Amino acid sequence: MPTRPFDFHNREGRRLSGSLEMPEGVRRGWALFAHCFTCGKKNLAAVRIARTLASAGIGVLRFDFTGLGESEGNFADSSFSMNVGDLVSAAHAMQAAGMPPDILIGHSLGGAAILAATGDIASARAVATIAAPFDVAHLLHLLDPEGLARLEIQAQSLVQVAGRPLSVGKTFVDGLRGHDQGVRIAALRRPLLLLHAPRDQTVDIENATHIFLAARHPKSFVSLDEADHLLSSRNDAEHAANLIAAWASRYLPEPSPEPAHADAVAEETRLGKFQLALRAGGARWLADEPEPAGGLGSGPTPYDLLSSALAACTTMTLRHHADSEGWAVTRIRTAVNHRKDKQHSPADVFSCQISIEGSLDDMQRGQLLEVAQRCPVHRTLALGAWFESATLEPST
Repeated sequence: MPTRPFDFHNREGRRLSGSLEMPEGVRRGWALFAHCFTCGKKNLAAVRIARTLASAGIGVLRFDFTGLGESEGNFADSSFSMNVGDLVSAAHAMQAAGMPPDILIGHSLGGAAILAATGDIASARAVATIAAPFDVAHLLHLLDPEGLARLEIQAQSLVQVAGRPLSVGKTFVDGLRGHDQGVRIAALRRPLLLLHAPRDQTVDIENATHIFLAARHPKSFVSLDEADHLLSSRNDAEHAANLIAAWASRYLPEPSPEPAHADAVAEETRLGKFQLALRAGGARWLADEPEPAGGLGSGPTPYDLLSSALAACTTMTLRHHADSEGWAVTRIRTAVNHRKDKQHSPADVFSCQISIEGSLDDMQRGQLLEVAQRCPVHRTLALGAWFESATLEPST
């Protein structure tokens, strides 16, 4: 599944750097992800969660808050309220691009920011938080006491945050003390999923209890068992994402049903002009046109797929023949190219380059080359095909 850059501007006009995980297969919806305090969009948990959701058909935007990562601005001048505003700006940018966020997801302080921003994101159908604090001022205990004391009299200071030196502004610290999350949570009016680990040493489990009690139904809590606060284990991050995807599915539109007995299905994703979600043989992938032709370049073209069919069938046919003869063939590779040549009729020209590894003599190699010309897809292309009249399903 491809990752695309997605930059936008916040309310202060600063460019914020985002990464958009494109949904795999049929798109179910879109999610906006808020990373943990100072983490950024490249944080391992953020990347793993976003890509796992994308594999379930939910595209995800993750971005760097103001002053972090590749986004413009100075982190020392930022605040919790600015983070909330950044999320609202991100949601508006997604809306303008035709992919309004259905699911809002926040990790740690990003979860608190998501809870605070939800009221200003009309498209949101549901909200999920991971290891989120109930009181945003809870973050202050992560700052070293000496650095925090300096910020009482200085506008900006280098502070140790969970053992990491960071330039923090007094505005940011003061802003953490001025938020009533309980009121916001009670007014969510969205389904809420809380994910929290009982042994979280950074934001203890009592925070999840307070959020759960403040929220109205429908609300759900799932324990992340042995996970740490940052979900540093791949299994924990992917487990959290799979839980969110399963829970959110009831709040997202149902995918279009597959036609009965179809060998292959192509359906528009409505991203770009040509991008399609393909389903065949129990697998899902994307097809597209290159950017110069007006596409997104996110997948093979239809002629690439046709060439792939010839390459696959040729290789399978050669393997079957070699095994039937008992020949010592260790590996077969077929490369196919397609071009248009107006001097030929028909104008479509396919060329194959076959590589066969193994202990074979010239006679055996020559026989395999003849067999390659007789693979079923080769014969179909060479002889042509009949087409039954296409049918049009009733409008829904």
